[in-house]
Amino acid sequence: MQDYIELKPGESLSAVVDLSAFYDMRGGGQYQVTYARGASDVIREVMQAERGGVAAGIGAFDMSRGSTSVFADSTPGALDMDSEETRSPIIPLAASNSFVSCSNTRQTQLATARNSSVTYASNSKSYLTAGTTGSRYTWWFGTYNSSRYSTVRSHFNNIYSALSSQAYTFNCSCSDSGTYAYVYPTQPYKVYLCGAFWSAPNTGTDSRAGTLVHETSHFNVVAGTKDNAYGQTAAHNLAVSNPTKAVANADSHEYFAENTPARN
Repeated sequence: MQDYIELKPGESLSAVVDLSAFYDMRGGGQYQVTYARGASDVIREVMQAERGGVAAGIGAFDMSRGSTSVFADSTPGALDMDSEETRSPIIPLAASNSFVSCSNTRQTQLATARNSSVTYASNSKSYLTAGTTGSRYTWWFGTYNSSRYSTVRSHFNNIYSALSSQAYTFNCSCSDSGTYAYVYPTQPYKVYLCGAFWSAPNTGTDSRAGTLVHETSHFNVVAGTKDNAYGQTAAHNLAVSNPTKAVANADSHEYFAENTPARN
């Protein structure tokens, strides 16, 4: 009976589960997660533990719940890191940071990364508000189209608003070295950081700050982006072959924000 917790009618219990500890998520992408176990199995185990026998007459009813989506962002084949990080001023945040299973060092790293991500988002927002259509835009989002441009501009307005004003919860319990981070799109603004995040630079290509832009774009209330292509090469190729998908791609937003190497 020590493996079970009794819940009274109307009570609930929640817990954080590190999916990467049980499943290989190094491939990245979108995962559908569903809890499915017959309640009769649980009841039978409890009754066996109490009476040492198999309970009879237990109806087979279902404890499964609707599935939820989770994005896991994996390490590209090789991290394209700058030899020197881009320096940016620390911006005071109107929002708060809360932490789960994060050491003091990692809390400091996350606060710095968030400040830098606000700088990235602000710069991107200003670029798009000005209506600039230079190579920085076309490289990551494809040939100019007023509708697509408006969508990207709206995305970065929302990304900036979220990063600069929302209360974020950062969870450091994931240890998968092949994954940067993941989020549940319907659960803003909770971000789960994994092993690759901590080995990344604060700014530059595939950086911590860029990762926060990437993950924030996944939230449905922000931009609802997908992982249509991973890495700079794949993201650029997507912009050339399918600009519509590029506009909905999280890495395209990250690389546009990081702007490394710099484009006008």
